[in-house]
Amino acid sequence: MSAYTIVNQETCIACGACGASAPDIFAYNDEGFAYVILDDNEGSAVVPEDLLDDLEDACDGCPTDSIKMSEEPLLVESFD
Repeated sequence: MSAYTIVNQETCIACGACGASAPDIFAYNDEGFAYVILDDNEGSAVVPEDLLDDLEDACDGCPTDSIKMSEEPLLVESFD
């Protein structure tokens, strides 16, 4: 299974949970909001298989459900 991910920075509260769960996937911009390292938060990069458990932990731990995960590429517009 391929997995893609993106962070909705409009709803992110910069809590740090995703970076703690999946530091190889998520980092933080200058404002402290999370983004996906793999593709600069474009939702177009396949998450490596060895990081899928970390991604699921990050999704489950996000208090605002700002992290989206899909089997298809995601776009920022998908939050509208």
